[in-house]
Amino acid sequence: MKTTFSWFRKIAIAEGISFLTLLFIAMPLKYLAGLPIAVLIAGSLHGLLFISFIILAFEVKGDYKKGSAWLGRAFLASILPFGTFIADKQWKKEEAGQLPSPNGQ
Repeated sequence: MKTTFSWFRKIAIAEGISFLTLLFIAMPLKYLAGLPIAVLIAGSLHGLLFISFIILAFEVKGDYKKGSAWLGRAFLASILPFGTFIADKQWKKEEAGQLPSPNGQ
């Protein structure tokens, strides 16, 4: 069974990939090749993944008794290029060392 933290980490990586795709592929295609559809597609996917990331970050905060500082660092990681990949090293350690709260979530 997948835990909230596991799903959070998977979405964080997908969000990071979509952000880099938006920045380094879709934006150049829009401005250098005149293909605005690239930003529409990549931006829509990134937006969906970003919203999922934020929702799951709040779930992890509650389920694993994380503080506001943890949530702030997660948000910061999501808005910096390569941030989720760097933060995932720490999140992997945190996930391995913790169990969800006893309320079953």
